[in-house]
Amino acid sequence: MQKLTLIVLLISVTISSCSKKIFPTYVDYSFKSANGLPQYEDLDYWASHPYKKDLADSVPRDLVDDYINDSSVDVFFIHPTTFTKGSNPTNIAAIDDAVLNKKTDGSAILYQASVFNASCRIFAPRYRQAHYRNFFIDKDAAQPNFDTAYSDVKNAFKYYLNNYNAGRPIIIASHSQGTLHAARLLKEFFDDKSLKNKLVCSYIIGLPVSEGLFNNLPPCIDSSKTGCVISWRSVKEGWEGADYMQQENFSSIVVNPLTWTTNNKKAPRKQNDGGLLFNFNKVKSNLVSAQVHKNVLWTSKPRFFGNIFFITKNYHIADYNFFYMNIREDVARRIGYFWKR
Repeated sequence: MQKLTLIVLLISVTISSCSKKIFPTYVDYSFKSANGLPQYEDLDYWASHPYKKDLADSVPRDLVDDYINDSSVDVFFIHPTTFTKGSNPTNIAAIDDAVLNKKTDGSAILYQASVFNASCRIFAPRYRQAHYRNFFIDKDAAQPNFDTAYSDVKNAFKYYLNNYNAGRPIIIASHSQGTLHAARLLKEFFDDKSLKNKLVCSYIIGLPVSEGLFNNLPPCIDSSKTGCVISWRSVKEGWEGADYMQQENFSSIVVNPLTWTTNNKKAPRKQNDGGLLFNFNKVKSNLVSAQVHKNVLWTSKPRFFGNIFFITKNYHIADYNFFYMNIREDVARRIGYFWKR
């Protein structure tokens, strides 16, 4: 399992580093925390924020001509693990690590958070993320590190609610480790709470989300539903997943991002309106097919020059990338249904 994860990480580095990226001058990576804790009143502690220019504002060149910003809804985006340096799982990331923050922005914020920028104001906090190896050690040993990371996410969300939200509708979005924290956030602030009425939907992707986790946040069973949960984990079609996936004794929420349903009917490539691979500015249509299979999403091998070398079966790193345009369209559609509701 660790070997598989390392392969996925290598693919991650390749995908996120091969395109030409210009880092905005308004993002300061040289800031230093006085006590090692995030200070969310300071914009430096946000990877994305509507009050500064950052990589979540980026729009692929292929979409620029049709880009119209409607920021009537906020998205609170929790980025995935980018802390992979070294091998000590007891470590948590320093909040002011310039190299790590730049890596986060150039990968997750650019390739994932930006999918929401046509329909939402984007708030993405920096947080003291747990090292990725915490997913492969004893749960009791890892939990304090995940708790530290979640405490930052929670504090950022509370600061957002108290200072920026002003009653606006909210989308909760995340990937990988971010989804671990997003699920806790939804349980604590939305499930069985009045704030649920402000939830457009949640895209909590890249980790298994049990169908029984929430009391009043159901899976999104079609593209018209709001106040619901969307999740999936992408693997190569025909593969049953890693051992730990096959050993799961619960049913996960798996929504097909090409049909936005939970049935197991295969959606062909032609329903894929466009994804991103190495070049952020190039949207590739008909990139992959998608089919719900047990607790995972089966996708075909992506079509691109050199894909003969793309041998991993775990497409975790591309959970957002493969379906970039379909997600972008779904966000706008659900916001429309939310206002009608």
